[in-house]
Amino acid sequence: MLLAIDVGNTNIVFAICDGNTIKWRWRISTDGQRTADEYAVWLHQLMQLEGVERAHIDAAIIATVVPQTLFNLQRLCRKYFHVEALIVAVGEIDFGITIDLPNPAEVGADRIVNAIAAHAAHAGNVIVVDFGTATTFDVVAADGAYKGGVIAPGINLSMDALYQAAAKLPRIAVEPPAEHLGVIGKGTVHAMQSGVFWGYVGLIEGLVARITSEVSNSPGGPVTVIATGGLATLFSRHTSAIDSVDGDLTIRGLIRLHTLNANNEKKNTE
Repeated sequence: MLLAIDVGNTNIVFAICDGNTIKWRWRISTDGQRTADEYAVWLHQLMQLEGVERAHIDAAIIATVVPQTLFNLQRLCRKYFHVEALIVAVGEIDFGITIDLPNPAEVGADRIVNAIAAHAAHAGNVIVVDFGTATTFDVVAADGAYKGGVIAPGINLSMDALYQAAAKLPRIAVEPPAEHLGVIGKGTVHAMQSGVFWGYVGLIEGLVARITSEVSNSPGGPVTVIATGGLATLFSRHTSAIDSVDGDLTIRGLIRLHTLNANNEKKNTE
């Protein structure tokens, strides 16, 4: 089975996959100082609860946007699972898609992996909206070329900045105001909910519309918008700009990427 590790700025997701099936997944906060031994103790306990033996893991892949985590995650794979992890890095492995940018190395590993999964799952042009620490919009052409995208502050970052910079504003949850209240705030919390939630809906719809306008000038048919990340389901309920939600998009991309490179390695040794 494959151990797929997706390192974001806020959380790390560990997923154990059997073929194309994601069997188990666990999440831990990202900490660049956490050691391989600490990861191992935490992960081993969770695996034991599910009846998974370490010996069942025969491959690993890591995508990280936090470079300081890489050494200890590689050490985790070597020391405790006896496998050499495949690292998602531009120029080091076969992506199966082209990175149509002046400097491909600038693109975050998570964005490339999302693009790989989205292109595999949907024909035509695709926009991937990922609600993470940052909210990213990534564009994949129908021929599989990654064309670039947009990076906006994540909604939680925006809320934290508002709370910290304005002394009299409270911390609020990410949710729309009650439907009967409408958009115009009748109090501080209501006004903040409208600004944060409906403001972000406006950001999503505005950027999707502008990206679609640019993409529509290129071949590949209609544009499909896929959302992923923790808040994808919530926002998808309140806008028609999102066509579908796939919370496991990044892990699916890691599975596909590992399979592609394992097959290439097998061909090279035959």
